[in-house]
Amino acid sequence: MSRLRHLRDADVLPALDPAFVIRRPAIGLADDQSPPRILLLYGSLRERSFSRLCVEEAARLLQLFGAETRIFDPSDLPLPDQVAGDDHPAVRELRDLSMWSEGHVWCSPERHGQITGVMKAQIDHLPLSIGGMRPTQGRTLAVMQVSAGSQSFNSVNTLRLLGRWMRMFTIPNQSSVAMAYKEFGDDDRMRPSSYYDRIVDVMEELVRFTILLRPHTDQLVDRYSERKTAGVRATEDHSAVAIGGR
Repeated sequence: MSRLRHLRDADVLPALDPAFVIRRPAIGLADDQSPPRILLLYGSLRERSFSRLCVEEAARLLQLFGAETRIFDPSDLPLPDQVAGDDHPAVRELRDLSMWSEGHVWCSPERHGQITGVMKAQIDHLPLSIGGMRPTQGRTLAVMQVSAGSQSFNSVNTLRLLGRWMRMFTIPNQSSVAMAYKEFGDDDRMRPSSYYDRIVDVMEELVRFTILLRPHTDQLVDRYSERKTAGVRATEDHSAVAIGGR
């Protein structure tokens, strides 16, 4: 059973004005011929989840910009420590997807002024290290949130904190969609708005940073403390210590 969500109408972007689109936003920064691999996570299990709908809009844009995307469905993800040893198919699939990725998009609703438990559970299932492998370290990260009321930044601020904790490169731009229920039509597609334009900006920037950092990730996440713990001297090849075979 795959927990990847099918992205319908992947090439249909009614809210996007093609006259202003750069199809290869990272051109000239580094080798962009290999599509950046982006994992997208959302934080609500509602049948009509606006965090999921925002993630789907983001995935369509990322594909337009040349990325490969995968959206994880957390519907049957157990709580952390609910299953002994985290031995659950959904946990394994989530971790495998993160290992596959070069970057993430996290989008959470704001509930009681914070990210949801569904969002936090997904992040909590991604340990810093699994048998020497690093599921999140060195990946880029874009953060987004949706709100039922006025615009807020509580959830994106928390997601930024978590991204730093997970040793990810969180990009400067972010998206916060206020009164999200007003921003989507009956077809579950986002209407043209400044909120939509900001999501376009964020996905452009994510592609740029992912491509820009791609040749340098091993060096950027190399740490003295990890070399010391692993007994890898500075004159030796230590990229496997930093990334863990990524």
